[in-house]
Formats: sequence, C-alpha cells, structure tokens
Amino acid sequence: MIEFNEVTKSYNVGTHALRGVNMQIEDGEFAFLVGPSGSGKSTIIKLITGELKPTSGTVHVNGYSLERIRKREVPYLRRTVGVVFQDFRLIENKTVYDNVAFAMRAVGARAREIRDRVPYILELVGLENKSRRHPRELSGGEQQRLAIARALVNNPSTIIADEPTGNLDPARSLEIMSLLQEINNLGTTMLVVTHERDLVERFGKRVIAINEGVVVHDGMDGYYRV
Repeated sequence: MIEFNEVTKSYNVGTHALRGVNMQIEDGEFAFLVGPSGSGKSTIIKLITGELKPTSGTVHVNGYSLERIRKREVPYLRRTVGVVFQDFRLIENKTVYDNVAFAMRAVGARAREIRDRVPYILELVGLENKSRRHPRELSGGEQQRLAIARALVNNPSTIIADEPTGNLDPARSLEIMSLLQEINNLGTTMLVVTHERDLVERFGKRVIAINEGVVVHDGMDGYYRV
C-alpha cells in the first residue's frame, strides 16, 4: 500500500513542490497520477522510491516509513517497487534476455531462478521471440515492453510507470496501457503518471490530479481539471 499523510516537500532553492498531500493507493489498485509540468508528480515518484524524504508528513510504501527509512533499507524497498521510465533506460549492449536477467542479478538471484523467470516474463510482455535481439533492433513499443519486463522480473508488488507512452504513437500507447492493465489484473498495484488525457478517460480508472503541489481531484469518474 502507498499512503501519503499531510506530506510537504520543499527544496533548498525555496520551491514548495508538495503542500499537504493526502492519498492512499490500496494493494492491487490501478490509479493514474496526472497534472501539468511542475505540479509535483516527479516529487511524488521520488518519495515513493526513497530517492527523497518528505519535509513534513508521513509516507508509507509497502511496509516502509519513508520519512525515517535508513539508507541500507532503501534497496529492499526498491525491490517491492518496479519503475518504468519514458526513455526506457535499457542497456544497449545487452540482449533483451540479458537486460531482464541483469535486474535479477542485481538483487542476487541464482542462475536457475533467472533461467526460469526471464522466459516467463518475456512471454508475458510478448517478447519471447526477441530474446536475442538488442534494444536498437526493437521498435519503440517493444523497447517499452522490455522496460516493463525488467520492472516486473523481481516480482514487485507495485509498478510506477512514469509517462510510459510519452514516446509512442497512439496505437502503441494503447497497446502499452492494455499491457499494464493486464499486469494489474494479475494483482500488481499500478500507478501510471501521464499527460495523455485521452488514455486516462478511455481506461476509466481512478484519477489523482495534482496541481501546484496540491491534490485537486481524486476519483473514479475520470473528470479532472489541471
């Protein structure tokens, strides 16, 4: 579960990124986080992943209290949270298989676990026939599928997708969102950060809208103003 209680975040330059944010995302839920550039979305992601600590208030993520988490605990938190980025962040000189396997090796997985898990994940995202390709040989949609596979492979309870369709055409964007919905249907909590209002309205999920560091809408009706 992700829970923000009266969370504020100010930066040394004087920017007040968040101003008393309250929100709760339950296990297995799917929610969109929307808002204009500079509204506080990136700060929320960094708080969830332990990159930042709140200035005040409390943040709880999958059993961890982020306002007092110890540095040595952060890697364990991050095993519970997979992150998918807009720019993919793939390792260009590694194959599709090795990009995903690398994420497992990074947390100390055994070779047998890797051999069993990676093919399953590649099949789940539709890349089972591309395992020997390199990222440069994939389309944009396939690269994003690979990024999703890498985020999934260590079986996190939560996926944060940060503008996952920002570099894709409408058809590929719909394809990626449908894949994220399928993953959510398997029980993974999903928080998708996006500017694409058409996709948000099409999928009819919960929408959390933030503007100038304040939550201005939180509901299932898909209506929001930012």
